Amino acid sequence: MEKTSSNRIFNSAAFVILGCFIVAILIFKLVLGDPSNFMNNDPNNAPLPGNMLGTVYKGGFVVPMILTLLLTVLVLSVERWIAISKANGKKNLTKFVAEIKALLDKGQIKEAQAICEKQKGSVASVIFSSLNKYLEMEQNTELSKEQKLAAIQKELEEATSLEVPTLEQNLPVLATLTTLGTLMGLFGTVLGMIRSFASLSSAGGTDSMALSTGISEALVNTAFGIATGACALIAYNYYTSRIDKLTFCIDEVGFSIVQSYAATH
Repeated sequence: MEKTSSNRIFNSAAFVILGCFIVAILIFKLVLGDPSNFMNNDPNNAPLPGNMLGTVYKGGFVVPMILTLLLTVLVLSVERWIAISKANGKKNLTKFVAEIKALLDKGQIKEAQAICEKQKGSVASVIFSSLNKYLEMEQNTELSKEQKLAAIQKELEEATSLEVPTLEQNLPVLATLTTLGTLMGLFGTVLGMIRSFASLSSAGGTDSMALSTGISEALVNTAFGIATGACALIAYNYYTSRIDKLTFCIDEVGFSIVQSYAATH
């Protein structure tokens, strides 16, 4: 069967991050920094009252950095959705597992393989490989029953070890962004507060423009950082749970294959 590893969309998250950085810079300069968002059409002035785009722009150079992380989270989340959906196969996974187990109970191995070929996906690929080994062991007259069972179990484990890494691709990046997004927001917040306190302590009284800019930088980066960390955490936990479900289905059917062979031979 075709391996799902050939269906990878992105082989390296570095290219995704680079592309998101370029998009983030363009958004920061052309959208957030559009002169129409500011008083007297000057980005150096305060944003127009109620203009959120201009307010976000005042968050400073940290904004495109956090925006890069947020876009990366969104892109990788979509990529994982597509990859894991393909790994599930065409039919509902629960029904597929039930069909395979029913055929195993009847000893219809060829029919089970035919369903795997129609289903496609990681689970079907692992089961197909295990059923191949099942048929191969039926023809083997040299090994003992215990050795044959061990061979089927080994084939199951090897096939699983080939498929699972492709499912977990880019998940470590999402896990890293969970913390990194929040830390970048905190970094921007500290810079904004430094600017605010510097304006308060400057000679000649309080610079209201510098003070408001510093507060905006602090609050905007805090909001962006929290949003990025939250999105990354939700995506990571969601896809981890889906992968756990896939591996559970593989283990369930794999146990049934071994038990079926043990009971009928």
